[in-house]
Amino acid sequence: MAEFVDRVVLHVSGGHGGNGCVSVRREKFKPLGGPNGGNGGNGGDVILRVDNQTTTLLEYHHSPHQHAPNGDIGRGDMHHGYNGEDLVLTVPQGTVVKDRDGNVLADLLHVGDEYTAARGGQGGLGNAALASTKRKAPGFALLGIPGEETDIVLELKSIADIALVGYPSAGKSSLIAAISAARPKIADYPFTTLIPNLGVVQAGDVRYTVADVPGLIEGASEGKGLGHRFLRHVERSSALVHVIDCATLEPGRDPISDFEVIRGELENYAVDPTAGVTVPLNDRPQIIVLNKIDVPEARELADFVRPEFENMGYKVFEISTASHEGLKPLIFAMANLVEEDRQKRVTQEDNFTIEAPVIRPQGFRSKKKQEFIIRREERNLEPLFRVIGEKPERWIQQTDFNNDEAVGYLADRLAKLGVEDELFKSGARAGDAVVIGENDNSVVFDWEPTMVGGAELLSSPRGTDSRLEEIIRPTRAQKREEYKERMDAKAEARAELEQERVAGVWTESVEYRRKLKEKGKAEGINMPEAKQ
Repeated sequence: MAEFVDRVVLHVSGGHGGNGCVSVRREKFKPLGGPNGGNGGNGGDVILRVDNQTTTLLEYHHSPHQHAPNGDIGRGDMHHGYNGEDLVLTVPQGTVVKDRDGNVLADLLHVGDEYTAARGGQGGLGNAALASTKRKAPGFALLGIPGEETDIVLELKSIADIALVGYPSAGKSSLIAAISAARPKIADYPFTTLIPNLGVVQAGDVRYTVADVPGLIEGASEGKGLGHRFLRHVERSSALVHVIDCATLEPGRDPISDFEVIRGELENYAVDPTAGVTVPLNDRPQIIVLNKIDVPEARELADFVRPEFENMGYKVFEISTASHEGLKPLIFAMANLVEEDRQKRVTQEDNFTIEAPVIRPQGFRSKKKQEFIIRREERNLEPLFRVIGEKPERWIQQTDFNNDEAVGYLADRLAKLGVEDELFKSGARAGDAVVIGENDNSVVFDWEPTMVGGAELLSSPRGTDSRLEEIIRPTRAQKREEYKERMDAKAEARAELEQERVAGVWTESVEYRRKLKEKGKAEGINMPEAKQ
C-alpha cells in the first residue's frame, strides 16, 4: 500500500445551484396575495488550501472524485434555499496545480494559500424576485446553474534549501539523519529510500531544510531506477550536495565516475518553470561530499581524488556519518550557500515592481463591450447561426423549457441584449437554426423573430405565453376569398341541377319545386313527389 504520493489527478466539481420556487400567497381575505416563491441557494466551491500538517497527496489518490455540496431549492412563503458549504481540500506546501494540458493554474507555496479549483453554480431566482410592475405574478422561476467540473493535476514539489543527490546506498539518508532530527529508513541494500525525506538543520543563526531523494543510477533519465521520478522535489533547492561513496566494493565504480554519471543525469533533467527556480540543476552551486572515511581504504581514496575535484572548482568535504567526523564544517558551508541565495532573492524582489491592480465593481459593464458573438456555420448544407457569450449561455441553463412563460421570458432577455438585431445583421431568416453555446449542452432553436412588445403586454394565463401558441386568424382578404369560393360553389351546383332538368332527368326545376312546396305548406296542401 502506498504511503507517499506526490502526483494525483483530481476530478473536482462545484455544487449545483438550487432551483427557484413558483408559489403564490394564499391567505383568507387576500385573494390577490401575489408571488412568494423563494430563491435557490448557491452551490459550494472546491478550494485547495495549504496546511502545514499535510505532507502527502495520499488521500486524493484513494478518493480522486471530489464534489462540493449543492445549494438547496427555494420554497414558498419567501423561504430561500441555503447555500452549499465550500469543500476545502488541504494540500502540502509546494503543491503545483495544473490542468490536463500541463498549464500551471496555481503554485501554493505558503501556509494558508488558497486556490478555487471549481466554483459552485448560481442559485435560481424565485417568481417573487422576477415580479415587476407589468409581470405581477410570474408563473415560472429560474433553474439553478450546475457547478464547474474539471480535471486538475496536483504535483508536490518539496520546498528544500539543500538537495542531496548521489548513487543508491551512498549515505544520503544517513547524512540527513546525522545532521537533523529526521529518521529515515537506513539499510545496507540499494534503493532503501523510496520516498523523499526532509530534515531541518540549525547552523548558528541559520535554519534551513535538506531534502533526500531516492538514489540515481546510470540511465535514470530514460526511466531506470526511482530517483529520476522524484527529482521534482529538488527543483526548488538553492544548492546541490553530491554524496559520493568512497567505500563501495562494486566493480567499475570510483568517486570520479560516480560524479560524472550523476552530473550527466542531472543535465538531462529539464527543470519545470513552475518550480520558482528556473536555473538548471547543473548550474546551481554544488558541493562534493566524500562519505564513509571511517573506513581506512575509503579515507585513502578520498585523499587521492580530492585534488581532482578541487581542480574542477568544487568545494570538497570528507565526512563520516557513522562517526560524525567532518559534519560541522559541512553544515556551516551549506548554511553559507543558503544565506547567499536568500539575500540574492531579497534583492531581486526589491528591484521588482508590482503594478497595482485596478479593481472594478463586478456589475460594471461598458456600453461598447460586446457580450456575445454570432458565428455563421453550416449544417446539412443549411445555414446555422451559433450565439456564444457568457450571459446567453447562462440564461439557457436557467430556463425551464417545459414552461412557455419561461421561454417567453428568455426570448425577451435575448432581444433586450441585442441578439435578434445581430441575427438580422448576420443574414438570418425566420426558420433558420440558431444554436446558443458551443459545448455539448448547447440548445438549438428554429428562430422566429419575436413580436413587438413583451409578454407583459399580452393577456395570457400564468405559465403560458400567447406568442408561443399557434393562433391562426384569417385576414380580411382571406375572408373575402373564402366567401367568393362558397358563392361560386353554390352557383355551380344550381347550374348542374338546371342542366339535368333540361335533359329530362327532372320534370321541373328545383327552384320551382321549392316555391311550390313553400306555397303548399302555407295553404295546407300536400304536394306529390317529383317524378324521375
